[in-house]
Amino acid sequence: MKKLIITLLMLCLTTTAYAGTFKADARTKRVASGTIFKLEFLQPVSTFAGQEGDYFSAVLKNELVADSTVILPQGSVVRGSISSVNTAKRFSRGAKLYLDFDHVVTPNGRQIPLDLMVCKFDKIYYDGGLYKNLGYGEALQENYDKAKDIVVSATQYGIDARDTKEGLQYITTPFCAIGGFLCGVGYYIGDGIADMFRKGKDVNINKGDVIEVRLINPIDVPVY
Repeated sequence: MKKLIITLLMLCLTTTAYAGTFKADARTKRVASGTIFKLEFLQPVSTFAGQEGDYFSAVLKNELVADSTVILPQGSVVRGSISSVNTAKRFSRGAKLYLDFDHVVTPNGRQIPLDLMVCKFDKIYYDGGLYKNLGYGEALQENYDKAKDIVVSATQYGIDARDTKEGLQYITTPFCAIGGFLCGVGYYIGDGIADMFRKGKDVNINKGDVIEVRLINPIDVPVY
């Protein structure tokens, strides 16, 4: 009988302890979907040196608050990994970097799974990949813009000749415009040929870089 009483007492204490834990865990605040996380990377991540599965960490730069309660303070750690890398190739085809954000560490040490998507970077592909340039067509467009700048700058140089002598611009402007046009065409053709053999740009996230990501699914974070 005495053993039975002791057993029942221990069972009650254990149940009470679990109930207390559940009650504490049940006190949560929700971080809504669409919330922006500003993350500062603690180590560099790139398509040049990084490989699929490489881990990275970042810290939260913006404090997340709801109902005057701090849910996730500034400095909370977010961990993730590289999910895929498409390396740079010839014909100026740029690399693509895919990141998988795994979880955030709460102030009390809990790890809350996250579903985040990068929403602010130089360029973001339709499938979420980060990139600097797509390929040869984009490289030719950049060459065209630079060639046009050469023509405009040369022409403007001829026009500005009026500041030295009145009427001189009527002589210098046509010559400068023609010269600028020939230089621009030469640059466009020459760099266009070089872009056929040139590799595209790599994606580099340096230590200390801040990237904005958006929460896809809401999370419930315990608060105490």
